[in-house]
Order: sequence, then structure tokens, then C-alpha cells
Amino acid sequence: MQMTMRWYGSQYDTVTLQQIRQTAYVKGVISTLYNKMPGELWTYEEIMALKNEVEAAGLTLPGIESVNISDAIKTGAPERDKDIDAYIKTLENLGKADIHMVCYNFMPVFDWTRTELARMRKDGSTVLAYNQKTVDSIDPAKMFDSISNDMNGTVMPGWEPERMAKVKQLFEEYADIDEEKLFANLKYFLEAIMPVCDKYDINMAIHPDDPSWSVFGLPRIINNKDHIMRMMKMVDNPHNGVTFCTGSYGTNLNNNLVEMIHALKGRIHFAHIRNLQFNDGMNDFEESAHLSSDGTFDMHAIMKALYDTGFDGIIRPDHGRMIWGEKAMPGYGLYDRALGAAYLCGLWESIVKENQR
Repeated sequence: MQMTMRWYGSQYDTVTLQQIRQTAYVKGVISTLYNKMPGELWTYEEIMALKNEVEAAGLTLPGIESVNISDAIKTGAPERDKDIDAYIKTLENLGKADIHMVCYNFMPVFDWTRTELARMRKDGSTVLAYNQKTVDSIDPAKMFDSISNDMNGTVMPGWEPERMAKVKQLFEEYADIDEEKLFANLKYFLEAIMPVCDKYDINMAIHPDDPSWSVFGLPRIINNKDHIMRMMKMVDNPHNGVTFCTGSYGTNLNNNLVEMIHALKGRIHFAHIRNLQFNDGMNDFEESAHLSSDGTFDMHAIMKALYDTGFDGIIRPDHGRMIWGEKAMPGYGLYDRALGAAYLCGLWESIVKENQR
């Protein structure tokens, strides 16, 4: 198990590589070329510049999150083959740079949806939160406006202003896309990229939909056990795997997280671990501290399921609370993610030692 943190690059992230290294628990970062738009080619030189910067700070760069998928690929538009070709060349450059894991998603329009970026909890910390009644009352084109003031001057992944300016156009592009068409377009994409993944041993780790149900009537396909197993079977290649995000799958209380981990044995290439607290069933939830007692999920059981299925890959604490007066990209401050990394490493060490006895 390799503990990491997500890092957006020195131009965008409020957290420095030096701070991440000082957590002691974290040995690497999962990063991206944040200025790249979906469909753009990542050159070998750009990738190596990022990798060299990370390694100069005493950390590793074991994977990328994300090489974003263009809407042309997701909708099956005529220009998708051009974008897939650029994606293949990007994967080839990542392989040449000795980077072997890519986290990506196939969510239409909104990569993730929250109605609040700074909900105040009883202890004074603030967290990302979701309320279904609020979503139902919002014009999708105004969704960005509802959270933009809580971004602390940062650019949130999946909510880039350039993309949000085209929300109405994007909804028109997805008007005829249902679950079956989205599955077919994902299959087309995966079949096209698997040869380069095989050549360079690159694990593609799809991130689940967040939340794990339809928002604004848009199709969602990576949201439960049946759908993810369908995806595994339709392109049955070990490099076609998942990012197991407990916070995203966990938004749907019908998902049994431990059972899903066991079902995906050998295909979990990346793990995002975080906890949630539900206030009104699935209609209202908020992100919490990582420890089991602060939320809904048994984090020890989740970590043990990963261990029992032979997981030895990349893991990171996911969204953290904003605590101790920190001002940072919501969900991606240093302090609570450092606490989360320490907690998860402690759970892992106890599980390993229990099994060694």
C-alpha cells in the first residue's frame, strides 16, 4: 500500500510539496497537468517536468489524476477519434516517463456535484455537502454560481470557469445520450486505448460517479456493483480497473462497500478513502473526518477488505474538512488530509500485524 495525496501543481495548489513530505505518512503525490483541457496532448517533456519537480522534493509520482476525457469521447461525436488518438499518445508519453496509473471519470457535464463547499459542522470545521432539494430547485446553468463564492480563490477540478460557461451547450450535446449509449462510448474508448496500456503496463482506474445517481437527468453508469462489473466484463483486461472511492460509491447507502471491494479483487488500481455523514438519508449528506465514529462507514472493515483482497496499490485520503483556520481549495487543505493519512496508515499497520501473528 502506497499512501499519497492529491496535488494540483505549484501554480494552483495552496499546499506545497514540502508540506506534504513532512506528513511522514505520505510518500508520493498523485498530480496532473492542471492547465490541460480534455482532448489535449500531454507531451513527454511536460510530464517529465512535473515528475522531476515532485522527485526533487523527495516524493514519488506513481500516478495521474486526471487525464480528462473529452465530451466528444463521452458523447460519441465525430471528433472523438481525434481526441482518442491524442489520449493514446498521452498514455504513451506517461508510459515512457515510467508512470503506470491514470485515474479518470466518465461523468457527463459535472464531474461531481455538491451544493455547499463550506457547510459548518458543530465543531466549527467546514465540509463539502449535498442536498437533493437544493439540486432540484437549481437551474443547472446556475449551478456554478451557487458554489463559486466558496472556492477560496482556487479553481475546483471539474468546475473550471471555461467549462462551466458552456453548461447549456453541454446539456444539448448530451440530450440524446442515455445509459446504454454512454456504456457503448466508454467501451469504444477503452478498446481503443487498451493496446497502449498493455504495452506500457498502464492501469486505467475509472472514478465512480459522485453522487452515485442521476443529477439533472444526466446518465450515470459507474455507480453500483452491477454497473461496474458490467464494465469490467465488457473490456475484460486487467488494465481496465477502478478507482475505489468510498465517498462516491458510499453516497448510495444501497452500495455495500466491503462486498464491492471483494467483487473487484485484482481490479482496484487506486483507492480514495473518506467518510460521510447522512442527515436525511441520501437526500442530505456531508463529508466528515476520516475516522469511523465521525461518519457512516466502518473504515477498519474497508481497509481490511482491501488487505484481504491483496490490494497493494496507490491510496490516498480523499476530501478533508477545513480545520484550524486553513484557507485552501475546498476538500484539499493540508491539515485534515494529513490526519486522514495518519489514521488510514494506523489502520493498515494494525491489520498487517494482526495477520502476521
